[in-house]
Amino acid sequence: MFRTFLMVSAAALLIAEGARAQDRVYIQIEAQPSLRQAEESVRGYAATLNGVNGFTLGGGWYGIALGPFSPDEAAARLRQLRITGQIPRDSYLAASAEYRDRFFPVGGVLGTPDVQAAPAAPSVSAAPQIAAPDAGLPATRETPREARTAEASLMRSERELLQVALQWAGVYRAGIDGAFGPGTRRAMADWQAMQGYDVTGVLTTAQRADLLGQYNAVLDGMDMAEVRDTRAGITIDMPTGAVGFDRYEAPFAIYEPTGDLAARVLLISQPGDRTTLGGLYEIMQTLEIVPREGARERSRDGFTLSGTNDRIASHTEVMLRDGQIKGWTLVWPAGDDDRRARVLALMKASFRITDAVLDPAAVTAGGQAVDLVSGLQIRRPRQTVSGFFVTPGGAVVTAAAAVASCGELTLNGAYGATLAAIDDGLGVALLTPSSALAPRGVAAFRADVPRLKSEIAVAGYSYGGALSAPTLSWGTLEDMRGLGGEDALDRLALDARPGDAGGPVLDMGGAVLGMLLPRAEGGAQLPGDVFFTADAPALRAFLAANGVPTAASTVPGAMDAEDLTAAATEMTVKVSCWD
Repeated sequence: MFRTFLMVSAAALLIAEGARAQDRVYIQIEAQPSLRQAEESVRGYAATLNGVNGFTLGGGWYGIALGPFSPDEAAARLRQLRITGQIPRDSYLAASAEYRDRFFPVGGVLGTPDVQAAPAAPSVSAAPQIAAPDAGLPATRETPREARTAEASLMRSERELLQVALQWAGVYRAGIDGAFGPGTRRAMADWQAMQGYDVTGVLTTAQRADLLGQYNAVLDGMDMAEVRDTRAGITIDMPTGAVGFDRYEAPFAIYEPTGDLAARVLLISQPGDRTTLGGLYEIMQTLEIVPREGARERSRDGFTLSGTNDRIASHTEVMLRDGQIKGWTLVWPAGDDDRRARVLALMKASFRITDAVLDPAAVTAGGQAVDLVSGLQIRRPRQTVSGFFVTPGGAVVTAAAAVASCGELTLNGAYGATLAAIDDGLGVALLTPSSALAPRGVAAFRADVPRLKSEIAVAGYSYGGALSAPTLSWGTLEDMRGLGGEDALDRLALDARPGDAGGPVLDMGGAVLGMLLPRAEGGAQLPGDVFFTADAPALRAFLAANGVPTAASTVPGAMDAEDLTAAATEMTVKVSCWD
């Protein structure tokens, strides 16, 4: 009975070992047509790498392979060794069943791991270009001739990366072209001297790994890895130690911070044409994650956006290919420029696309709001008030208190403006657009004295720009002086909101009686319907003093409500103050 139990247990163990062996793969490095050549080759690799095996392949051929690994581990290791030039570029993965007897190492047990495998992430593939070099690599085993031979197998992107690393080390100052000319050779020699290596001007395989390891040390903890987003149709290296997938909000796949580092990545994927691309270009610039200050480049089939403020640095690249718009955005905390630049370079170099495209309907309920675009916060100004056009070229009068300390000013959310003049005593400011505008309506000021208790209207962006057009509020003219007897002020009875400040006060014929002033902070608590204007004569004097001629109203009588609303809408401007 006991013997039977042992036999059953042994059989179960063999079955389990066989099943595990089927899940193990090797990295096939090369094959040789004779045992002698294979033995020489395998010993050469074993001098610089762990886990080297020699197998009989059959048909008189002998193979050199690394492993065994799990499939994910093998793929990550293969990419790492290729990028550092430690194995040929045509190395590939092979199942363990393809190998027969092992001739090296002598006495080794087939199917037993011989190396420490790199850990495999469950949903991403480790990016080899930032992997730490093997500490056991000898720095001087290769002769310069052998080093040149190994160097010749490098891809252009790998040669360029070495030049970038030499540039980072402070020894290379020429262009990044992948051509190892005299300048690159001098830089290599200088770096070898700095590190205490023999100065040859040709980096050995181990020295290249050492240089790249130093260059990428700043990325420790970032866990740069290849992320394959099959729904978006995008593959890209990403700092998976800092961000992780959160949700789809078409056209974005959003990767949010997973730790203390406030980094974000967006993958951009949508069907479209050049019109769609142009719309995305404009929309992206309204987002909070794209600072207003920065470079903007646009072509027929793509665009880039870069921007920095005191909180973040952001970079976006988008292209149009075969009816699909694909791209990505990296958002990084301001001040961490070295690490951000390194992550950015790796993302640029690794970006690839497939035919898959994100479903435009992939939007969550939480991602839909008036101040969101596909779940992303729209950039919001510090304050939005009203103003009105006073010249055919687009000069605007508005409330001084709203624009006095703005970092940037915009008109109607799209046109830049500068503060041309201000009168703090009167409470008015004059803005000039960055480029000439052609407003549909310009203020005409009432030339005679209005009648007390007459009906008036104020046009303004009452709700801070939440609505696309100004609204009209109705009231009456109560007095042509301020409460302290100020001649430049008129007093109104009116139901107005803070966003109406700076807007035009109109009589029923459409003539401008003045500009609505914001309610004073502190002081006496006035009734809620008491407001004041800077009156028409004071406004005309202010504008004349600053070289701006004004027109007097010649419209007799009252206008229909519809016509008055149209006239007010054409002259009223949304004025936004940005930090």
